[in-house]
Amino acid sequence: MVIYPMKLTPYISETIWGGNRLAEEYDIDPQGRANCAEAWALSAHPKGSSVVQNGVYAGMRLDALYAMAPGLFGHIDARGFPILVKLIDARDDLSVQVHPRDTDSVLRPGEAGKTECWYILDARPGAKLYLGFRRAVSREEFARAIERQTLMDLVQAFEVRAGEFYFIPAGTLHAIGRGVLLAEVQQNSDTTYRAYDYGRLQNGAARQLHVEQALAVTDLTPYKPSRQTRAACEYFSVEEWRGDFMGSADESFVSLLVLDHTGTLLCAGMELSLRKGDSVLIPAGAGEFRAAGECRGLVTRV
Repeated sequence: MVIYPMKLTPYISETIWGGNRLAEEYDIDPQGRANCAEAWALSAHPKGSSVVQNGVYAGMRLDALYAMAPGLFGHIDARGFPILVKLIDARDDLSVQVHPRDTDSVLRPGEAGKTECWYILDARPGAKLYLGFRRAVSREEFARAIERQTLMDLVQAFEVRAGEFYFIPAGTLHAIGRGVLLAEVQQNSDTTYRAYDYGRLQNGAARQLHVEQALAVTDLTPYKPSRQTRAACEYFSVEEWRGDFMGSADESFVSLLVLDHTGTLLCAGMELSLRKGDSVLIPAGAGEFRAAGECRGLVTRV
């Protein structure tokens, strides 16, 4: 087991609502895809794993590395790799959806809940996030709104700007609006229940809704945003860093996601260049590290 800072190549996800700003502004190559909607910058998810770029583990998928050398990741949940870090470019509105909690009975074997947080990188004028209900609603009212396609009349909209954090507990109805570019830190889950999709067609057909599951897991009370400079919960902690930054990777690994500018990472006797779009995994047990230069980014721990 070799401990050193690892740069990761993201898994790219193409979707009906995605744009190409990640390819154009973050030099994340869509490899000829129609869009580069999501870059899974730190992922060991079965649907798409990031890949180590450098050092003795170069070319290895992160999920395979986790299976081979779990000690590199520290105290991890027995259910598997704990988090997923993404960049998301919403050229169009995402569907209105909800994620379950770990304890919800609708989860199928092997599925996990999904609590997440968003850090806004950029937002076009008037761009919005849709989060929870404007007021408390009953499950019957929620069901009628889905059936009559009037759900947006009940959902809260928040105009957003760069630099804001939004924490979205599992069970919160939500959607990213068009024109928003953000970073997402979440539980390592891709379980999503779609409640409304604006009547869009994909390949001539409407995308599947998951009404029964959404009704079972959605919190029906109003959402209260908490705009902070960091987000922390039982699953992860995330904070922004600007310029020189000192940290330590001891019992937990650390994820660094570079959002702007360039710099240098000093860690485990190595010096690693940093630039916008880089994702770096610092293994547990690496000890103290220092990011030097003008970089701005997110630091995530379990």
